[in-house]
Formats: sequence, structure tokens, C-alpha cells
Amino acid sequence: MKYDAYLFDLDGTIYLGQHAIDGAVDTVNKLLERNKRVLFLTNKTIDSRENYVKKLNGLGIPAKLGQIISPTLVTLDLLRTRHRGEKVYVIGEPIFKAELERAGIAFAAKPEETDLIVVSWDRNFHYEQLNYAYQAIRCGAKVLATNPDRTCPVPGGDLPDCAGMIGAIEGATGLRIDYIAGKPSKYMADVALSIVNVPAECCLMVGDRLETDIKLGQHSGIRTALVLTGVSRPEDVESASHKPDYILDSVNDLLVHC
Repeated sequence: MKYDAYLFDLDGTIYLGQHAIDGAVDTVNKLLERNKRVLFLTNKTIDSRENYVKKLNGLGIPAKLGQIISPTLVTLDLLRTRHRGEKVYVIGEPIFKAELERAGIAFAAKPEETDLIVVSWDRNFHYEQLNYAYQAIRCGAKVLATNPDRTCPVPGGDLPDCAGMIGAIEGATGLRIDYIAGKPSKYMADVALSIVNVPAECCLMVGDRLETDIKLGQHSGIRTALVLTGVSRPEDVESASHKPDYILDSVNDLLVHC
């Protein structure tokens, strides 16, 4: 096989909803049997890394906690290194807020004391959150988003994702957010590369989104494989500025072509 390490997206790549995509479990297990380094990079913040381990284990993939890289993990690293001691306001679901709270992150109580807005996918996003973020940004707060995904693939279609929250804030303020923790950011790529401990050119990023999975690889010198079981379609590749090295019908084709 051509690569020492394989970085997999989850939704739309390894599984859809509660069901594994055909061939995905067998493919990952064969890579592990051949002593390949395997990580799973998700852009979702509505579940914990521990629960992703349980889900993968239940599907038949013997994943461990250290193999799961999420925007929550990268966000915490950024908060500790680039925003140490700052007060944050979090737009996100309870599980995401709880992880930040357990890590000792200081939460702001009012816009004028807020140093940083952390924006993640929140299926209960509402006007009061938007107004708080708007007022805090007017007072000088910066904005960190966990991920830029427009949608999340689910069986039978997809759901609006974090881009909806980002769009509301950018639309109200007229300003772009400052930076992103998850795919396609270099921050997430750097965390993954530090864990697998092999050069970027010896890794393959496998995912279903051109604008996150494939873009992450190209920003970081990692080769990429687009699978057609999730969001991006073959016709999308033609107009994309970031094109994959491989286009596969599914992860099931990985061992043959990569």
C-alpha cells in the first residue's frame, strides 16, 4: 500500500447515520491489520469523542480515543495556547459547552467582557445568541468557529450545519469570522500529523467533501481521496479549485487504488 497513515472523515465516509457504508469496516480493519496508522477526523461537535469511539466499536472498528480528532479537541488546544485566560461566549450544544467547561475555560457573562466568540453547530440557535455575538464583536471580541460545513449528511438527505451560524454572524456584523479550528484548517491537520508522526506526503486524507476534507489535505501537503458516498459529487470536482488525487465510489475501493 502507498501510504503509512490514513486519515478518515466519518459522516458520509465511514457511515451514514447509524449504519456503516458498505466495505468501510472491512477496509479500516485491513489497514489496521497491516499496521497502518489510522485516525478519524470529524467536524462535528454535537457528540463527544468518547461516543464516537463507542459508535465505531459498535460498527466493528476497534477505534481508541486517541484516534478521534474533533473540532472540540482542536478548539481546546487553541483556547489554551492562543487565548489563555480569555473569557469566551459559546454558541453550541450542551455537550460541546460541557467539554469546554470541564477543561476549565472561563465563560463570559456579558458582551462587554467577552474576548472570544466560539461558534459551533447548534440545532437550537436563536436570536438572543446572535445578538450577544453581535454586541460582543462590536466591543472587540474575536470569532473562532469550530467548522465551516454548510450541511451534515444524514440518511435520506442532509441538515444545516455550522455555516448557518457563521452566516448569521457575518451577515449581521458585515465582518468575516477570524478563524476555524476544524477541517480544512491547518490547526486540525497539524494535530493529526503530530499524532501519526509521519511526513505529510506519507498520509492520505479520505473524505466526502471537497471544501473541507480535500482542502485540508491540499493545505497541508497530504494526498487526498474523495469518496462519493456523502456530499460532493463528480461534477463538483470540475469547478473545484482543490481537486483530489483520487476519486472513489466508496471507501471500499481504497485498498485497490490507494
